[in-house]
Amino acid sequence: MTGEDLANARLAAPPRPPLPETWPTREALAEMGDRVAARTWELGLPHWFWGEGVCLLGLIRLASALGRPFPPDVLDWLRAHAATGVTVAHVNHLAPGAALAMAPAPELSPLLAELAGWVHRPGAATRDAAGTLEHWPGGIWADTVFMAGVFLGHAGVRAADPTLLREFADQLVGHAAVLQDPATGLYAHGSHRGEVIRCFWGRANAWTALAAVEFLELATAPGAELANPLSAQVASVRDSLRRQLTALAARQPAHGVWSVLVDDHPEVAGLLETSAAAGIGAAMLRAAAVVPDLPPEVTAAGWRAVRGALAYVEPDGTLARTSAGTVLQLVPFGYSVIRDDLPQPWGQGLALHAIAAALASPRSRP
Repeated sequence: MTGEDLANARLAAPPRPPLPETWPTREALAEMGDRVAARTWELGLPHWFWGEGVCLLGLIRLASALGRPFPPDVLDWLRAHAATGVTVAHVNHLAPGAALAMAPAPELSPLLAELAGWVHRPGAATRDAAGTLEHWPGGIWADTVFMAGVFLGHAGVRAADPTLLREFADQLVGHAAVLQDPATGLYAHGSHRGEVIRCFWGRANAWTALAAVEFLELATAPGAELANPLSAQVASVRDSLRRQLTALAARQPAHGVWSVLVDDHPEVAGLLETSAAAGIGAAMLRAAAVVPDLPPEVTAAGWRAVRGALAYVEPDGTLARTSAGTVLQLVPFGYSVIRDDLPQPWGQGLALHAIAAALASPRSRP
């Protein structure tokens, strides 16, 4: 069978104009951040799962960028779930662990150790022959490097355990070896039964870019002795991230928000996805501090992505046009049928990451 199905792409709604270049004052960013945060809690974070983990880390990032203490609501959430018990049965259950590792709550250390132990427990997470964590048996997905990797990095720093930070580094390198396209530098969503499906999903590129930035920030922070033996991994992650962000910048539309597949495959061209733009934009802005010789067009693209994505923040604080949870699709058309008409926790969380990155940027004016 040949031919492309353009039915859904032809129905794409026009993009919203991005927020103006003069927009990102600290006051405007702080007000929007508080609005998105309030809406996030209003929508509810009921489970110890990946969407909640993205939100918790976004809330922490926002508070830090505004010079505020660790968010009390996040601490209450962590304590409540620790008290009722946490079940880990999938790599996605590790995502809230990043917030746990950053929390000023020593009494939560046993839960942190339990999560870290699960990764290496026989029969828990499956891996490929190279040791790369699989999202499902036989499949490596970009999602894993954020949901599990970011947790491992922060847990390693919190516990002063270099093996956990090394595991984070190895996962980044392993995922890049499988999923980063050698010709373009973009990341595919995942592999199925050992075969990479070359659909360059937007949120996959957000997960991998943000995870790489998180690692580089941890590994290059002043006094990061744990990272001393990881110079080869640091260089590899920097190179992969530079190539990825440069490729994304070259394919960004003028309004800032990529289609759901960032290479604008005809079957999805014009079907925009805001959470990916928010996450990629945040990574682009943060990468400037940890990737030497990052092309200036990447930072410019980061601002376009942030202004483009945040134009979709509704008055009630919802990030509109966020796609629903998306399993690996075997053909590009599959990404054109994912609904994007409901609020999603990962959309809220990635919007918070974008706002925090903009606040922390030297370009954010007083």
